[in-house]
Amino acid sequence: MPILCVFYGMVIRMYAEGGGQHHTPHIHVVYQGQEYQYDFEGNELNGLSLPPNKKKLLDAWLIMRRDELTANWDLMSSGEQGFKIKPLK
Repeated sequence: MPILCVFYGMVIRMYAEGGGQHHTPHIHVVYQGQEYQYDFEGNELNGLSLPPNKKKLLDAWLIMRRDELTANWDLMSSGEQGFKIKPLK
């Protein structure tokens, strides 16, 4: 699973979507060995939630990078390679 971005200890990944196995555009966030899943609006998808301070940072990044996330999702869904996204600074 390609790494899109790393910031504040969070590793943001997205699965290649060739064949359209997933229906909701989402990211996987790995933080301190735990994996969390969020849609592009910041809603948790796997019943796990980041610590509140990390979730606020992720939410800000999602707002700023939504167009890039959507472009990556579209590329990967059509079998193409995604691209890196700038971190939150």
